[in-house]
Amino acid sequence: MALKIREISLHLDEEESSIPKKIATILDFDVEKIRHWKIIRKGIDARRKPDVLRVYTIEFSCDDELQLLKNSSTATLEKVEDLPVFEISPLKKKAKILIAGMGPAGLFSALLLAEAGAQVCLVERGRPVEERLSDVHSFWAGGLLNPESNIQFGEGGAGTFSDGKLTTRLNHPGMRSILQSFVKFGAPEEILWQAKPHIGSDRLRSVLINFRKHLLALGVEIRFSSCLTDFQMNVGHIAAGVINGCDLIKCDRLILALGHSARDTYQLLAEKKVLLQQKSFAVGLRVEHPLELINQIQYGLCTHPQLSAADYRLAWNDPESGRGVYSFCMCPGGQVVNASSEEGGIVVNGMSDFSRSAENSNSALVVSVTPEDFGSDDVLAGLYFQKKWEQAAYRAGEAGWRAPAQPMLEFLNGRGGDFKSSCRPEVIHADLHKCLPTFVTSGLSRALPVFNQRMRGFVGPEATLIGVETRTSAPLRIIRDEHGESISHKGLFPTGEGAGYAGGIMSAALDGMKTATEIINRSNAF
Repeated sequence: MALKIREISLHLDEEESSIPKKIATILDFDVEKIRHWKIIRKGIDARRKPDVLRVYTIEFSCDDELQLLKNSSTATLEKVEDLPVFEISPLKKKAKILIAGMGPAGLFSALLLAEAGAQVCLVERGRPVEERLSDVHSFWAGGLLNPESNIQFGEGGAGTFSDGKLTTRLNHPGMRSILQSFVKFGAPEEILWQAKPHIGSDRLRSVLINFRKHLLALGVEIRFSSCLTDFQMNVGHIAAGVINGCDLIKCDRLILALGHSARDTYQLLAEKKVLLQQKSFAVGLRVEHPLELINQIQYGLCTHPQLSAADYRLAWNDPESGRGVYSFCMCPGGQVVNASSEEGGIVVNGMSDFSRSAENSNSALVVSVTPEDFGSDDVLAGLYFQKKWEQAAYRAGEAGWRAPAQPMLEFLNGRGGDFKSSCRPEVIHADLHKCLPTFVTSGLSRALPVFNQRMRGFVGPEATLIGVETRTSAPLRIIRDEHGESISHKGLFPTGEGAGYAGGIMSAALDGMKTATEIINRSNAF
C-alpha cells in the first residue's frame, strides 16, 4: 500500500529535499519512517504574489501506513488507489485500416490498432517532421510557401509547431496512457506530474520521430506526401481510399484524422454527400507582451530560477453581444508564427520551445463565431468565413507574407507608437479593424479593459496585436454515431480535431484512441 498527501507547499527558496520533513511535521511522526516518496503533481500558487508557492501532491510509503491513515485528521491524506488502465483486446480477425492524417488522432489510433493486430496504412499529405521543419524555416526566411508542408500540414499535425501543451479537462484513463507514450518516445518524464504539462515544439519533433519508428516496427505502413483525394464505396460500405488522385488503397475501415485546415478534404466530403454540419468556432488576433511583464503581472516577480514563464487564461462574456471573448493557446516565452497554408491568406499562431525562454509571451485573443454569422446554409460556409478574413489580412500585408500588426493602444484608441513582434517572416503596420468583422474587433475592444482589470498592465504600450487568428478549431463537424462511425457512410470514422470532436493534442489523441477501440470492439463482436 502507499499513501498520498496533497497541498505540500514550498516557498521559492526551499529545496524539494525538504518535502519528507514537511510531511512528517504535518502528520506528526518521525521523518525516518518514510521509506520512499515521489512527486505525482506539481503546480504554482501565486495568489499572494510575490510570495509564490510551489504546491505538490506526494505519494509515499512508510511504516505503519494503515495506522497512520486511521489516526490522522489531515484531510489531504489518503490511500493511493489503483488507477484504471486503458486496455484493448486483440483483434480476432484480420482488419485492414486506412488512416488519413498523422496528427495526434491519427497517430494514436494507428498505435492502438497496430498493437491489436490490424493491418494499418497511415497516410499523411505533408512531409516527415525533419523535412517539414526545413520547409517551414525556408518560408519564414522569405522563401516560398509549400502548400503541402507547412505549420498546418505534415507529420504531427498543426500541434508540431505549438507549445506542445498537454493540458485537458477530460478525465479518462486513456489520458495517463497518452502521457506515458509520450515519455516512452522521449518526452520529459515531468509531464507525468506537472499540473500544466507541455513538451515544447523543439522536443515534440524528436518525440514524433521515435513515435514513427515505433509504428514502423509494429508493421504500420506510413506514406508521406500522400493526400486522400477520394474514396470508394461497395454495397454501402467503405472499400478503398484514393491517394493523390491515382493510388487505390483497399481497406475495411477509413479513419479520417484530418487537421482543421484540410479544406480540400472538406470539399471532397461535401461532394460525396458525407453528412456534415456547420459548427461554431472563434476568430481574433494574437497578442504579444514581453515575457518579464507577464511574469511580473502573474508572479509579482520578473524572473526566478524556480519559476517557469508565467501563463494566463482570460475569459469574459460580452453583455452587449452575448459572445464569449477569451484567450486561447497561450505560449509563454515563445513567438508568434505565420501559420499560413494557402496562397493569398495570412494566419498566425503561437509556438514555444520546451524552455519557454524567448523574450516574449503570446496568446490568441478571440471572439466566438456562430453559424448565424456565416451568412449561408452551406455546410462549408464557416470555411469560407475563415478564408475571407485571412485574405483581408493578406491584403493588409500588401499582398505579401507580412502579418498585419498594430500597437494595442492604437487598436483601442488610435494612439500610435512603436511596436515590435517576433512573428516571422515579418510584420507590417496595419489597421487591424480592417482585417476582421466589426463584431470581433468591437468585442475585443470592450474585452481588453476588462482583461486589464484582472491583469494590471495587460493593456499598455508594450503590447502588440498581430492578425489574424482564424484556425482555433474546425469550421464544421463530420457527423458520426455513438460508435464514432459516419451516419451517412458506413466504414468511415471521423476523429480528432479536424472532424470537429476535439481541441488540442490530448483530446485529439484520446479521440483517436476511442475510435480505434470502437473499431476493435465492433470487429470482435461479429
